[in-house]
Amino acid sequence: MILTPKTSRRSFIRGIAGITAAGAFPNLLMGQGALKKVAVACIGVGGKGDSDASGSANGNEIVAICDVDKNTLARAAKKYPNAKAFTDFRKMLDEVKSIEAVTVSTPDHMHFPGAMHAISLGKHVMVQKPLANTLWENREMHLAATKKGIISQMGNQGHTYEGNRVTTEWVKAGVIGKVKEVHVWTNRPIWPQGKSAKLNRTGKAPEHLDWTQWLGQSPDEPYSDNVHSFKWRGFLEWGAGAFGDMGCHLMDAPFVALGLTTASAVTATKVDDFTDIAWPTGSIVKLEFTNVPGHGDVMFYWYEGRKPDGTPYLPEIPASVDIAEAFGNRVSDGGWMIVGSEGAIVNKGDQAKGMQIWPKKRREDFPADKIAKTEPRSETPGDPQREWTLAIKNGKAFPWMSQFDYSAPLTEATLIGGLAMRFPGKRLGWDSKTLKFDDEAANKFIKRAAYRAGWEYSSAKA
Repeated sequence: MILTPKTSRRSFIRGIAGITAAGAFPNLLMGQGALKKVAVACIGVGGKGDSDASGSANGNEIVAICDVDKNTLARAAKKYPNAKAFTDFRKMLDEVKSIEAVTVSTPDHMHFPGAMHAISLGKHVMVQKPLANTLWENREMHLAATKKGIISQMGNQGHTYEGNRVTTEWVKAGVIGKVKEVHVWTNRPIWPQGKSAKLNRTGKAPEHLDWTQWLGQSPDEPYSDNVHSFKWRGFLEWGAGAFGDMGCHLMDAPFVALGLTTASAVTATKVDDFTDIAWPTGSIVKLEFTNVPGHGDVMFYWYEGRKPDGTPYLPEIPASVDIAEAFGNRVSDGGWMIVGSEGAIVNKGDQAKGMQIWPKKRREDFPADKIAKTEPRSETPGDPQREWTLAIKNGKAFPWMSQFDYSAPLTEATLIGGLAMRFPGKRLGWDSKTLKFDDEAANKFIKRAAYRAGWEYSSAKA
């Protein structure tokens, strides 16, 4: 079947589907890059935005770029000379009619408006993690994407890795028995949080930065020279703290391996140096997942940052684990551990790349190379941008993609954990269906306190 100007993409895909159903050309859809390039627009093209744009450009065309920093925008314009450049993504999305897909690689507070504007126009979206920094925005983004039927993706690249599949296969094979606990830890924050995160309101922003557009949906705030372009993560209004930054990476493998969705309760058992504008310097959070199929109740612990004495918050490692062999004499700066009735899976690093089964006897009983590969593999390991654009060409998401159906619940877990830090030591019951805690004080933080006029988005308007 030849794609001609008179052949719609939809009818082409239907025709190919008929051919593949008959058993011919089974990999033709995966080769559509030679026939069709996806027209991609990029909101945010510095830092992670640069790599998101580069990944999306593979086999496609970057037709428009947007950044509030004119210096960053100018560098991207040299890389993509045929792309139209903007500092306001709303103008970009409304004016460039050829756009089919959009990457959103901005500070956390601008994920929601960027994605929602694109979704409302029927554009496919890839949004950096976490999807949003409030629970209401995370839910609304998921609802809007479902309503519009777009292909979505969150930028937690580890979800494409082999290690996530292997971890899932080990757990399903019963290597460590029934899971009772999960422990996840990180050395973040590596930017100012707590009392050290202060706004340095110097007044007028530099000429190259559109500060009003940087604030976007957030209320007016005098320019501070210690926010853009990296330290925003530590502030409550614009970032999601260490949990939001690394939770969607570190929690990913245990989350998918256990088939977790929504927690029933959350408690921030330790919180250090939380302020009225900034996330804490260190914390421990306990998430309760009840009636997990095949396992029962699972307690999920998050550890971040450092204690007041400067030592890191870390879990207690079971005696059956040889720390020297598992970590190299010192527990890693980031990692996770799934503890079951018969042993543990320990991973050194932020993503599932160095998993080990403990105790050794359990490893001998379940040789890793003998455990069946039952989970579908990614077509593009380590490259979620290409996976997403291939899915767009395919007209259907691939199994195991970090679509919003998966990544919104994952993000939700990090966000209820972050919100609990406002109430140290208090157990908060959580009802995901109603998007409410059993505590009215906590419910006040589910949605952003205020939005700038003209920046109101919702799934109802999508």
